[in-house]
Amino acid sequence: MKLCMIGTGYVGLVSGVCFSDLGNDVICVDKDVNKINNLKKGVIPIYEPGLEELVLKNIKNRRLNFSTNLKDSVKQSDIIFICVGTPAKKNSNSADLSQIYTAGKEISKSINKFKIIITKSTVPLTTGDELENIIAKKVKKKLFSVVSNPEFLREGEAIRDFVYPDRIVVGSNDIKSMKILKNLYSPLISKGAKFISTKRRAAELIKYAANAFLATKITFINEIANLCEKTDIDVEDISIGIGLDKRIGSRFLRAGPAYGGSCFPKDTKAIVSTADKFKTNLSIVKSVIKSNEIRSDLLSKRLNFILKNKIKNKVVSFLGVTFKANTDDMRDSSSLKLIPFLSKKGAKIKYYDPTGSKKEFKKFKNVEFSNSIKDALKGSDLVIVHTEWNDFKSINFKKFSKNNKLIIYDMRNIYSPYKIRKLGLKYFGIGR
Repeated sequence: MKLCMIGTGYVGLVSGVCFSDLGNDVICVDKDVNKINNLKKGVIPIYEPGLEELVLKNIKNRRLNFSTNLKDSVKQSDIIFICVGTPAKKNSNSADLSQIYTAGKEISKSINKFKIIITKSTVPLTTGDELENIIAKKVKKKLFSVVSNPEFLREGEAIRDFVYPDRIVVGSNDIKSMKILKNLYSPLISKGAKFISTKRRAAELIKYAANAFLATKITFINEIANLCEKTDIDVEDISIGIGLDKRIGSRFLRAGPAYGGSCFPKDTKAIVSTADKFKTNLSIVKSVIKSNEIRSDLLSKRLNFILKNKIKNKVVSFLGVTFKANTDDMRDSSSLKLIPFLSKKGAKIKYYDPTGSKKEFKKFKNVEFSNSIKDALKGSDLVIVHTEWNDFKSINFKKFSKNNKLIIYDMRNIYSPYKIRKLGLKYFGIGR
């Protein structure tokens, strides 16, 4: 099939590349000329394991193309995926859908035959209705169908999630489009993926409801971890004990920093905003948002306790600063609050992240990027394991540091407290 992906961000690029790898002809469109020129050369704008190899492979096989010409790309395609950003509005919890609707207006100018227009971006309830109305102002309804096909790609695991999805959700009010999309996804369905067909509005809500529930699980176990710290209990035992209950499941029951990234923070707020419009009180989700917002404050207080309120002139080393491993995404990462907190208190901060230095910290004079784990740990008083990169899971702290009073604050609980303390070092974890 001939596909057009509008937007070469995380969703559009990964989905477009994977669709081309399934044998489809794909054009990825973006208005950013430099980004498109780089993509034509195989230069990837995001950090995602395995993506560069797939891009180069499918460019070579002439199934994957990149363009800045939206009009021609839409005309050449049968199915158009809208994969643009839907960030939170300034001073508001609701999603900014301006890019979605702008894309809809541009598409309406180029419809020369029947097109399936899909919102792949995360969009609130009734977005498809509004998009359909926008396009219908220019084009007869029999020439297009608006469909919701939310993505469920985890950063760092996106290619695997596309190829081996838990489920494929397609929301359409049109039987013809549903049949075409089931055929598009048939290579994945034949490998066991469950194809869920729903009404368009239901598909829109499924994505938000899923993210809100996962955010709830993270926040729940973080609050249980707070209780564990005060009662001499290891939260890992609690996670195992409740996670083995098949009604609950073990995933997303890992205590740690506040949740961050491109989805959970904005999507929990957006679903609350949508519910408010329909005069429905999502009290649980509201509590999740509030609890997550104060999570970094609790960790800051914990740092004060660990360093006995003597932070000034201490050398603090961060291992990882992104919101999770296998991504370069800094959005709503806890490090964005913790590092400024320590900086203002007069600490000297060093950090190492496999994805390189971060522009967010360049304004702080007492914060510097280290090129290796060894450099980051040199002369450190406190090591904060902030992100669970595999690079950090087997560090010999004694080898890299001569400080016998070195403190390890393991925010991901990737180390055995017993083994660290056996080395003669102080250990603190989350909920331990």
